[in-house]
Amino acid sequence: MRELRIWIGVGLALVGCQKQEADPTKKVKYEGPIMETTNVLTFVSDSAKLQVKLTSPLQQQFESGDVIYPKGVKLLFYSKDGQTVVNTISGDYGKQEKSKGVYSLRGHVRVKNEPKQQTLQTEELFYDQQRLLIYTQPEMFVHIETPTEKVDGYGLEADQNFSRYKLKRVTGIFSNITETTTP
Repeated sequence: MRELRIWIGVGLALVGCQKQEADPTKKVKYEGPIMETTNVLTFVSDSAKLQVKLTSPLQQQFESGDVIYPKGVKLLFYSKDGQTVVNTISGDYGKQEKSKGVYSLRGHVRVKNEPKQQTLQTEELFYDQQRLLIYTQPEMFVHIETPTEKVDGYGLEADQNFSRYKLKRVTGIFSNITETTTP
């Protein structure tokens, strides 16, 4: 009889310790992507002139309108004539926040102004479509190289074409090139 009581006690203890199953009638809201597209190629134009070309191996669109590029993204900005690439921005990961009109790029972010041959490297960068600005958070480290200079700093703010920029806490190697003539 004692053994029977022990087995009943052990059985009740095991039943009481079982994991509670989720309520099958409770609705779960899906928050994943509503659409996925591979090998994305998107053109943005104005008055039939190419302004921006976006490429990515994978694009995920969400119900909010936000878009994620989990395998990287590259943006090419064109001159006013729509023919010449002026600037490129690329990163290992990208996100477009539809409500703000802002792209954020992370991981090995690179910016290159083609005509000036100047490049930028950082780990996180934002592109504001309405204000036509690229920028970083104030504490984000930025490395810029031109054919004659190497500049390090924090907190970049630049125009969309990366032709003019501002940095905070700047260090670097600067050159003062003067034109010389030979007789």
